[in-house]
Amino acid sequence: MPDRNHGLLLPEPGLVFGPYRDALAALGEARPDVVVLGADLGNSTEVDLFRDRFPDRFFNVGSAEQNEVDVAVGLAFEGEVPFVHSFGVFLTRRAYEQVCVQVAMHRANVKLIGMIPGLTSRLGPTHQAIEDLSLMRALPGMCVLDPADATEITQAVPAIAAWDGPVYARMMRREVRTLFDAATYRFEIGRAVSLREGEDVAILACGIVLEAAIEAATGLAGSGVEATLLHVPTLKPLDVDAILHAARRCGAMVTVENHLVTGGLGSAVAEVLAEHHPCPLERVGLRDTFAAPGSPGYLFKRYGLTAAHVVEAARRAMARKKGRP
Repeated sequence: MPDRNHGLLLPEPGLVFGPYRDALAALGEARPDVVVLGADLGNSTEVDLFRDRFPDRFFNVGSAEQNEVDVAVGLAFEGEVPFVHSFGVFLTRRAYEQVCVQVAMHRANVKLIGMIPGLTSRLGPTHQAIEDLSLMRALPGMCVLDPADATEITQAVPAIAAWDGPVYARMMRREVRTLFDAATYRFEIGRAVSLREGEDVAILACGIVLEAAIEAATGLAGSGVEATLLHVPTLKPLDVDAILHAARRCGAMVTVENHLVTGGLGSAVAEVLAEHHPCPLERVGLRDTFAAPGSPGYLFKRYGLTAAHVVEAARRAMARKKGRP
């Protein structure tokens, strides 16, 4: 099947160093109301360039994410647009009460940036944000994003600043893959993007594992299976129409996420299908476990987040569609 991706994907993936770092500094140039908060993780959360260019708009609160969130709420109430930074585990686990009570309950215009999503951390379960999407998606009024590549990060940063209300965004750092063609791709909060069209099975992915989903869809096409590939960078507000269109067209679905299968993309899609269009769904992600320390490549293989695992899940979904066990 031809790769009908509407010219959105690059012929070959590339690498960009520090796309968030550069995008945040560019946002500082364009928006004098943007302020940045850090928690003693300057280079590690890529706030150093903003800090150097706009020192009077940068606040390092130390290793105290709860306090960092509360300070950001005060700045937001004064009309600033605060971007709050830490590792995703610390913003969501350590400061969850402050995020819930101070940010979400007041719909404070605070932007929470969680670095090192899911299994991209080598430091084991204390540093692997594998349930952050679930925690943030559960909060009323919270926008939740999981960008997939450097192009999307660059475009998402100004969109986050423009969004009226609280945002939690996973963020990749340092060397980040580039999948999307910056000349043709346009990120929009709340919109899923069709990257491939087919009628046998729909594969829905978010974040860094989109590359594995692309590889899986390409491999399936080589064996005669036509897959729809839907990129879902916004988990909340969810693009329900796009999900239902894929479900009705294909009748079998697979979700792929760098996260537990509970509470994140897989759960969000399952809720839509249960309410509007029940069909076979296979979820690819971590299953009720904390992960071991290790390299991302090793961890993705160990916990079943590779293209081969996506292909297996797609074949199971198609078999269920046809009534086979």
